[in-house]
Amino acid sequence: MAPRRDQASRLIAASRDGLWRAWMEPAELVRWLPPPGMSGEVLALEPVAGGAFRIRLNDADAAAGHGKTDGASDLVEARSVSLDPLRHFERETTFVGADPRFAGTMRMTWDFAAAGQGTRVTVIAENVPAGITSEDHAEGLAASLAQLAAFTE
Repeated sequence: MAPRRDQASRLIAASRDGLWRAWMEPAELVRWLPPPGMSGEVLALEPVAGGAFRIRLNDADAAAGHGKTDGASDLVEARSVSLDPLRHFERETTFVGADPRFAGTMRMTWDFAAAGQGTRVTVIAENVPAGITSEDHAEGLAASLAQLAAFTE
């Protein structure tokens, strides 16, 4: 079976500069990226090629056991592969945890293209772990784009 590739896109009424800051400034990132019911903590964010990215997403309902890392949280570690400020960044991402369904390295590419009064934001995920269903991933990518839009517009 070939590695899976998922993609989502959205036109956001915001500048590429504002969108880039939302991704590259830890204080901004934790305000919009965590899904509803979760909070975020940026542990590392080095916006250079080869730089580290590490974030912990904490479930408000820790007893529910939805976290991939320890039941209460998702720890995501990544390495920046390439950055073209205001236009593009690419990260190789790994979920920290023992569940083999989430093992492997997923490549996430985010593109920001000027479009009229806004920016077309496109995300491509390659080598998606089997533990993330296509349906869940489509919903999650769309939600991330919606949250980014709500934060930056």
